[in-house]
Amino acid sequence: MHVFVTGGSGQTGPAVIAELVRAGHTVTGLARSDAAADRLQSLGAAPHRGSLDDIDSLRRGAEAADGVLHMAYGADFSDLDGIVRRDRTAIETLGQSLEHSGKPLVVTSSTLVMPVGREATEKGEPDTAGIVAFRISSEQASLGFATRGVRASVVRLAPTVHGPEDRLFIPMLIATARKTGVSAYVGDGANRWPAVHRLDAAVLFRLTVEKAPASSVLHGVAESGVTLKSIAETIAQGLDLPTVSLTRDEAAKHFGSPFMATVYGLDAPASGSHTQELLGWSPTHPTLLEDLEHGDYLAMQTS
Repeated sequence: MHVFVTGGSGQTGPAVIAELVRAGHTVTGLARSDAAADRLQSLGAAPHRGSLDDIDSLRRGAEAADGVLHMAYGADFSDLDGIVRRDRTAIETLGQSLEHSGKPLVVTSSTLVMPVGREATEKGEPDTAGIVAFRISSEQASLGFATRGVRASVVRLAPTVHGPEDRLFIPMLIATARKTGVSAYVGDGANRWPAVHRLDAAVLFRLTVEKAPASSVLHGVAESGVTLKSIAETIAQGLDLPTVSLTRDEAAKHFGSPFMATVYGLDAPASGSHTQELLGWSPTHPTLLEDLEHGDYLAMQTS
């Protein structure tokens, strides 16, 4: 299969492209810079110059492929409305290029679109007032093509996609612990985050492209809920620092913003059981705490 990928040179994209290539697929990746093009070529993918703002480029990429995997998203959250509009326009362009073909369109989202405080399943309804409710529009745009002859599906990734060279929430926790001298959690730290290793997520994306039925909503979740206290304690042990419980107000100052205090205080467990059963996906790589103990997290923060 020839797969057109957006976001292939980002955080998770390289692992996904490598997985697709290993499985015998031909991959073309959207590249908005020379550095991105070089990265794609090093992974065995052909660069396709353009960006999410370049509608003609997106259309050409999709029309030439047997399926599309859309992972790219905006990084400038100072213009959230603009990011949402751009992503929805990109999805509509990609989907229209695949209409009545039966080809796959896979769009990435987050399990954080789901209601918090209980374990979210693939069959639940997103929370329109949630912290990342802005991703719901993209999900709807994608799944709408399932009635238009496209094998459209959504993969919601856990907020913690861990593995080598992670640059998101866990490294931010580690950096803050180094800076402040304590490894912190909010309240009693019993709030839970789902997690998945990046290489397991890559397998899920491949399986989704290959065989997910139209209208599938899938969860890229290997662990349904890792407590923030256990994460903080593992970081503390690795850095030889004490742990500390913070109130929400204290956490806002400690983590640099009320938003990050909210994120680190979320109780947002999610199940991936339906996804694993539907696609035969069986995560095999290290857990989040194993990765914290034995991976590159602590080492890369000192380099």
